[in-house]
Formats: sequence, structure tokens, C-alpha cells
Amino acid sequence: MDAHRKDIHNSDIPALCRACEARHRGVCGALSAAQLVSLNKQSTRKHVESGSELIGESQVANSYANIISGVVKMTKMMADGRQQIVGLQFAPDFLGRPFRADSGITADAATDVNICSFPKTVIDRMIKDTPELEHKLLEQTLKELDEARDWMLTLGRKTASEKVASFLYLIATHINPESDADVANFELPLTRSDIADFLGLTIETVSRQMTKLRKDGVILIRNNRHLEVPDLAKLAERASQ
Repeated sequence: MDAHRKDIHNSDIPALCRACEARHRGVCGALSAAQLVSLNKQSTRKHVESGSELIGESQVANSYANIISGVVKMTKMMADGRQQIVGLQFAPDFLGRPFRADSGITADAATDVNICSFPKTVIDRMIKDTPELEHKLLEQTLKELDEARDWMLTLGRKTASEKVASFLYLIATHINPESDADVANFELPLTRSDIADFLGLTIETVSRQMTKLRKDGVILIRNNRHLEVPDLAKLAERASQ
């Protein structure tokens, strides 16, 4: 991909796209300026409040979206009505599943989320016309597969302490895609109950392990949901020790 297409100051690129994290690191990075102009004419920026459903399980998909900011929670429904959190998505992830008619998961806004939504037919056509876009979507799919395998290791082999540290490290390193600092400051996107569900632990165990991390100086808990990580390397060590 040439530098011209990456240049945020390229006047041929729509203003909304120039500083968009999804364009530079997400699937839109595979599109030319002309394609971005075409897509921009049919796209819609939306603010979705926390707790709102973005995609329903088995729902026929008429649109896709790039996550601009916020955290999306993905769940699967069991036959008896129980739900399991199966993953999280962050900016600049692509929300939707090309090449299939419906969704296999439910996607809810875990925090307030900003998305850029566009018709499925437009992206499907661009995939056919732009091998780089298909390649970018495949890259994201393989990335999600690798992350799912890593999470299988976390759930299957790690101790409760390592699981909680792994979860906090995941959030700390993904919630702000523009940050490359060695420290992190963020609001937890999930409740203690959801964290316990995601990690296969009890709420009490999650709380105990977070308290231990706080006492050891690995994290700072400013209130029930607001955390600071003064040294990400230290948290990473606790996640894998």
C-alpha cells in the first residue's frame, strides 16, 4: 500500500476518514481514496449507549460497521436460556461476518460505543473488487482466531490470579488503540458479574484477586470501575507467571 493512501492529510480522503483509527489500522486501510469517498457517502456514524444491542444472534445482517471507540461484548445463548460471554471487540475491529447471511452471536455495547455503519451490499461489492480488502478481513479473522486460542489457554490452564490479570491486561492494552504508553488508565467495560462469567470464576474470586493485585501495587482502583495500571509490564508478568 503506498504512502499516499496512508497520509492523513490527503485532501482526497473524506474529512471524517482522515483521523479515523479504523481507516489506519482497520479494514478501511485497504481502500483507495476514491473508494473511501464512495463508502463515506453511504456510511453513518452512530453513537450507541451502553447495554444496547448491536447485533442479534441469528439476525439477518443488512449492514457492517467499524468500531470507532468503546467496547463490544459478544455472547452466545445456550438452549436453556443461559448466556456466555465469548469475546470482546475494540476499536478498530470490524463488526459483522461477511460471506454469511446471519450472525452467530449477539453483540452488545459493553460501554458507550461509536461505530461507522455501512450497507452490507456495498462492502460485499468492494470485497469482490478489492483483493486488499478481502485480505484485510482475512487478517482480522485470523487475529481473532489467534486471540480465541490464547483465551482458551487462559481459561483452561491459568490460575484464578492469572486469569484476572490476563483480563485486565487485555482491557488495558486494547481499550485505547491510539495509546502506546507503559501505563494505562481506564474504566472497566464489564461488571464484576460479567468478568466472572467471562473468566469462569465466581464474583467473590474476581474481587479477591483484584484486591490482591491492588495490595501488591500492580493496579490502582480509584472506584468500583476505574482502574490505573502504573506498569503494564508488571501486569503482564502477573498474567503469565
